[in-house]
This record gives sequence, structure tokens and C-alpha cells, in this order.
Amino acid sequence: MGWLNNIFKGSTMKISEGQYHGKYAEDVTWDEHPAPVNAWSDDESEDIDRAIAFSLADEDQKGKKVVENDSHLEEDEQLAKALQDSWNLESPQYDRGNIYPPPLPLLFPSGYRICAGCNTEIGHGRFLSCMGGVWHPECFCCHSCNQPISDYEFSMYGNRPYHKSCYRDQHHPRCDVCKDFIPTNMAGVIEYRAHPFWLQKYCPSHEHDGTPRCCSCERMEATDMQFLSLGDGRKLCLECLDSAIMETHECQPLYLEIQEFYEGLNMKVEQQIPLLLVERQALNEAMEGEKGHHHLPETRGLCLSEEQTVSTILRRPRIGAGNRIIDMITEPYRLIRRCEVTAILILYGLPRLLTGSILAHEMMHAWLRLKGYPNLSQDVEEGICQVLAHMWLDSEIIAGSGSNVASTSSSSSSSSESASSKKGKRSEFERKLGDFFKHQIESDSSSAYGDGFRAGNQAVLKYGLKRTLDHIRMTGTFPL
Repeated sequence: MGWLNNIFKGSTMKISEGQYHGKYAEDVTWDEHPAPVNAWSDDESEDIDRAIAFSLADEDQKGKKVVENDSHLEEDEQLAKALQDSWNLESPQYDRGNIYPPPLPLLFPSGYRICAGCNTEIGHGRFLSCMGGVWHPECFCCHSCNQPISDYEFSMYGNRPYHKSCYRDQHHPRCDVCKDFIPTNMAGVIEYRAHPFWLQKYCPSHEHDGTPRCCSCERMEATDMQFLSLGDGRKLCLECLDSAIMETHECQPLYLEIQEFYEGLNMKVEQQIPLLLVERQALNEAMEGEKGHHHLPETRGLCLSEEQTVSTILRRPRIGAGNRIIDMITEPYRLIRRCEVTAILILYGLPRLLTGSILAHEMMHAWLRLKGYPNLSQDVEEGICQVLAHMWLDSEIIAGSGSNVASTSSSSSSSSESASSKKGKRSEFERKLGDFFKHQIESDSSSAYGDGFRAGNQAVLKYGLKRTLDHIRMTGTFPL
């Protein structure tokens, strides 16, 4: 499954002759090290001094005719405009997250400007010029804390000014795992990872620092929520633990429901096949005893055809100190070959929906062997088994939501949902979890399980389950 890699590219702000030139990147921008600002160049300071000297010389001329006063007033206005044009910083293009130096206070005659904040006249004294307007210093306020901005720098987001610290608190992305601000990389941009389904975002470093993932939903363990340690190297989040099946006896009602699901598809499994919940080590040992069968790198279920002795979980373990499993009681179970299938093994400690989908998958392996299907290629056998697991999840999600909408799989039937309908409505998280398990099947990138499922599902949607199975029996391939 692919992981999302997100980068916030920071725009580089350059200062030249009192003007700002910024290039905006499409994503949210952030500049961690803005350059200090020198508002006036030496040439500009000389121009300002010269303009003020001319203005003072004009004011010293007295006794002129009244008719000349209007002319001087016009000249004063032009001078004022020239001063502002030479003093003010050119207003930049504002984009999300960009950091700008503060507007500098200017001195100016009264009667020329209206404050963009309070809409009253700006009289004698200091004012700020920025964002295409002028402001009383006390009126240019942070959009977050509503306090005046007097810092050396400020940030913009949505054409609204922020203190740099306020912008960081509100808009700088935080890691969902460690809860800290996501740091910038060597290039000065914010880069994070995100789970493709849950969209949990986290610092790239957590992929290599040993941060645990839930063995069911794949979310990372956050600092404010401790996962349950299952004792075999796996960890389970507390939300998945709510519906987890922990021992063999507890799984039997689910086994009966899936048998009814198969019977509703006219695919009843006649033989009584033992179902055992086991630890990871026992599953791996049993897998080594199987001959000529293909499995995932991380196997969570197994359809056995050889005689073996398997250690199964006899009683539900307790949760002890440090959220660890204790008092695990197991017993050896001797498997005797009475037919082509000796047992189905499922990894313990997984949520009901995941346990059920694995069981539906392994039941299809058993059905194919018991019905005498020829040795199939890996992509065909695993693909059609994944189709049945996906169909069962579909029926469970629909039944659990109380919806009467038909399943997207053309071969689903009302009788196949009868067992699932006995369950009440599921929690919002469990419904989301079911969608995630379907998403896992649909987006699997492996050739056997992923491509096999997509080819098998397309065939079932086009021809129905029965015709697809008949074609597989005759040709060993999916119908096109």
C-alpha cells in the first residue's frame, strides 16, 4: 500500500530597494528564516532629505498673494504623494503562510488618509502602510489574537495578518503521532507522510524510529494513546481492541455466520473443518509444514491440508500492567486428515471484521479443494478468495449500517446477509474499519492478491459468481 508524501514548499522572499518580490508555491508556504529588512537605501535617504528641504524652503516664503495659496496646496499634495511613494514599501502579492516585515510607521500631514481598520481619519502622527491601505498602529491587529502587530515580522493567511507565533499555532501542520510541529527538511520546506486511508499525518522520522503501528488498522501509535502489546511482536490500538476476537471458542459464532454466508451463495461447505485461533509463532510453524502453497509475507490465516499438531489459544488472555497480554493459555491440537482440508488457522487478536474477512478468504480455499478444483495459478486462486472476502465485508457493512441497499457484488443475496443482520448497528469507527479492510483488498499492489482480486471481481461483476467459478473449473482462468 502506498503512503502519501506531502511537501509544503516555502516561497523565497527577497528584499531589494525596499520592495518585496515573492514567488508563491502551490502548497502552503512557510519561511523559517526570513532575512532582516533594511527599509531605506542610502540613496533613498538622501532623496527624502532633499524633498523635506525643498518643502521647508517653500514654507518659509511668506506674504505671497492669496491666489497662490491654492497652487501651493496642490504642490503640497504632490509633495506628499511623492514622499509616500518614495517612503512606502511596495505592497506584495499576499499568499498563505508568507512572512512579511512589519509595516513601518510613517509621519504624514493630516487629511490625506482613512484608516483601513477603524475607517476614521488618520491625523498627525504615526501610521502604518501595508496590504493596500493605511492603518493606525493600534488598528493593525492579528486575526487570531486580535492584538496589534508590532513584531519585526508578520505572516499572511487568506489576506489576513497574523503574528508569526499565532500563525504557527493555527496553520503550521502538527504531527498526529508526536503532536509537535512537523519540522522542515534540509531544503527548508515542511514535509510529512500521511496514511492513504486514515490520512494520519506524521513526521517522516517516525517511519524509522521504531514507532509502532496497529497490526489491524495500520495507524501509528500516538504519544497520547498506548497500544496493547499482543506478546508476539504485534500491537493493537484500543479502538480495534473493542471488537477483537482473542480465543478459539469466542470465534465459533463468527465461523457459523460465515458458513451461513457461503450457504446463502449456494456454496455450502459440507465437511466439518476445525477453526483454531493461534499466535503468530504457531501460525508460522504450521505454514512451514504446508507443502506447495503460497502465502503473503505477513500471513494472518491458513487453510491446512497436512496432518499437524497445532498450539491453539484455549482461554481469552487478560490485559496486565503496561497494556500487555498476560495469562495466555494454549493447548496442543492434533489435526487428522479426513479430507482435503484438515483445519483453518486464524491469527488471534484481530477485530471481528478483519477476522471474518480472513476466515471468508480461507473458507474459499477450503471450498475449492473440497470441490475438486484443479491446481490453480496463484493469481486466480488468491484472487477469487479475495473476492469472497470482499463480498463478505460488503454484506457486513450494509447489514451493520441498517441499509437495504444491494451489495455492489452481483452475486450477493439476501440469504447471505441473514446472519449478519442479527448484529446491531455498528459504531462509526467499526464501519470505517470495514471500509478500510475493503480498501486494503482493492488497493493491494501485489500481482497475486491485488491483480488477482481485480480480475476476479471484474469477472464476477460481469458474469456472476457461478459462471465465473464454472469457467475457472474448466479453464483455470477468469472469464474475460
